[in-house]
Amino acid sequence: MFVPLHDDTPLKVIRFQYVTGALILINVVVFLLTGAFTSEEVLWAVATGYGIVPVELIHIVNPGTAYNPIPEPLTLITYQFLHGGWWHLISNMAFLWVFADNVEDAFGHAGFLIFYLLCGAAAGMLHTLLAPQSAAPLIGASGAVSGVLASYLLLYPKARVWILLFLRIPLPISAFWALSGWFLLQVVSVFIATDEGDQVAWWAHIGGFLCGLILTFVLRSRLLVKTQT
Repeated sequence: MFVPLHDDTPLKVIRFQYVTGALILINVVVFLLTGAFTSEEVLWAVATGYGIVPVELIHIVNPGTAYNPIPEPLTLITYQFLHGGWWHLISNMAFLWVFADNVEDAFGHAGFLIFYLLCGAAAGMLHTLLAPQSAAPLIGASGAVSGVLASYLLLYPKARVWILLFLRIPLPISAFWALSGWFLLQVVSVFIATDEGDQVAWWAHIGGFLCGLILTFVLRSRLLVKTQT
């Protein structure tokens, strides 16, 4: 487990990562305004209303009189801006801040926003398809952020990244090894994690990562910044 601290890849096209900054700001503001951190009851209400509930999204059960303030398909977007606690929020935003600026540089502002939301939606859909009977809500930016990590890995594999390994050891490492190792951990966790008490949506991470990898690979010839050689 690691937290990214800094990378050495300068921006080449855009002057500033405005979309990345806006996404971080929106996530923080939503977290504070919803008050999801104040109690389990509030968190559950917010998560079930605006998060992805697989059994409701694919209509295995009728939502009925449950709290559904928006149409279920819209939760593929809204769930990406909800978090269950301070660490959940801070860790996602740290990864977003370190890696998303260069991906935004490659895609451009508007393109990056679309890319980010598509990765998040794909992550939510894969989680839903593989856990269709689940009534537990899915929330968090992790799926979308995973797509950003995949894109960074493909575009800047030789970039030097400073990470905090095991939350204790500062370590410079290439993006290829850091992000490949991160993805491998997600895959391994799918098979070793137990259902009981495991609140991490590993398949959402994998889905977002694969979506980011595919989109970046397919669009690489049209990107503003080309793949490192």
